Amino acid sequence: MAELIVQARWVVTGIKDRSTPIVIEDGAVLSRDGVIVATGALEEMQKLAPTAETRKYPDHAMLPGFVNSHHHVGMTPLQLGSPDHALELWFASRLPARRLDLTLDTLYSAFEMIASGITTVQHIHGWMPGGYEAIHGAASKVLGAYRALGMRASYCYAVREQNRLVYEADEDFCARLPAELGDKLARHLKAQAMPFDDFLKLFDQLTAENAGQSLTRIQLAPANLHWCTDEGLQALDAKAKAAGVPMHMHLLETIYQKEYARRRTGKTALRHLHDLGVLGPHMTLGHGVWLNEEDIDIVADTGTCICHNCSSNFRLRSGLAPLNRWEAKGINVGMGLDEAGINDDRDMLSELRLALRVHRVPGMEDADVPTCPQVVKMATEAGAMTTAFGASIGRLDEGRFFDAALISWTKATYPFQDPDIPMLDALVQRAKTGAVDAVFINGEVVYEDGRFTKVDRDAVLAEIADTLATPRSADEVARRELGLAVFPHVKKFYEGYLPEAEPTPFYANSARI
Repeated sequence: MAELIVQARWVVTGIKDRSTPIVIEDGAVLSRDGVIVATGALEEMQKLAPTAETRKYPDHAMLPGFVNSHHHVGMTPLQLGSPDHALELWFASRLPARRLDLTLDTLYSAFEMIASGITTVQHIHGWMPGGYEAIHGAASKVLGAYRALGMRASYCYAVREQNRLVYEADEDFCARLPAELGDKLARHLKAQAMPFDDFLKLFDQLTAENAGQSLTRIQLAPANLHWCTDEGLQALDAKAKAAGVPMHMHLLETIYQKEYARRRTGKTALRHLHDLGVLGPHMTLGHGVWLNEEDIDIVADTGTCICHNCSSNFRLRSGLAPLNRWEAKGINVGMGLDEAGINDDRDMLSELRLALRVHRVPGMEDADVPTCPQVVKMATEAGAMTTAFGASIGRLDEGRFFDAALISWTKATYPFQDPDIPMLDALVQRAKTGAVDAVFINGEVVYEDGRFTKVDRDAVLAEIADTLATPRSADEVARRELGLAVFPHVKKFYEGYLPEAEPTPFYANSARI
């Protein structure tokens, strides 16, 4: 058995409450075959395992590895030519995106995630042409890339049955376009269609192939209400419950999605899901920006989880999610970087600060705004519960996998930090990715001193640069022309879509009068 002891100046094993981290000073973690056996003083751990390898980080804080609870692609949409439009227009602007081998693409963002202390990612895959065999091959590449790098991934392929570009049937939208353009778009959308039973078959096949893997697990993902039929949602829910896996579903990311739900169901999207019987602790709602007060009560009462994607909500003009209300209701909320963070990368330390600060509503009561321990919990144990790994990750407790990030106190706080500021608060407020000196996943060092131990990052980045330096393929040229031609028609579709009544926010940061 492989035994390892890792010692640090502080070991943050978890979060007790929104104000209190659980910290062992001059602590250590003992793991065996990637699973934590005990935590405590270094001497105690050495007595338990006198022959174990010992690694010391006397200037560091050890935190549970971060969980990115909502992720899709490697190269960012902006890198591939898509500006930060409103979400509904952004879908059209992504049609021209370059194609990149999915091993390279997955590794690209995984490098960025691990370098900021992320050890587990919820990878929500989708939007691929080519039919079942091509999609299975693509999923296998994504999973293989994470395993090769040594990163933990909870994988799902998003189920889309309908309304693939705008919030109406593909054939209806295409029929209203100029004939030639409508035909081209119809062929493009049809190439992404897959029979519903094939989505279930893909889950079963990937689950069987993943048997025995410690780093990857498979779950399910109904993509969003407008992309799924009621029958599909209930079938996926039944499948998830039978297989004992969670689901992750985009919901109410934008006000347009709120209006779509009203038109389709005559009620809110969340109430509709509740009436279908698909909510519960196994369901995570990605975004949830436009949940109303009754919706939030239902989420809390059913134990449903939410993933907060703060950067994405800002970048795509989706709105400000009511995080403070979710927290007050005791909802389990994870943290997701979605396509990319506020700086067009996958930096969880930056995302922690963003979530901490943008929800600081006017007033003086600390209980009304996020705390540093709260956002760390969102990015660790709360996020863990939105994935197929659940309580086996997210804390540095006995019986959980040893996934941890080591952050240098000196690099984070030099030249000075007053000790009146709690250690974890100082790190959340000040630590940058350059202060992440080591990352352990499954009891192995996968990143240390700026280098990855299993994959050559420089070689991968060079291959990506060489690949994308070549001219667009004929298919890429055609998709670029299609995207540019379709974009104004998509924009026109949403003219007058919203009701005239102004929405009433949960909290406001300014006033017109």
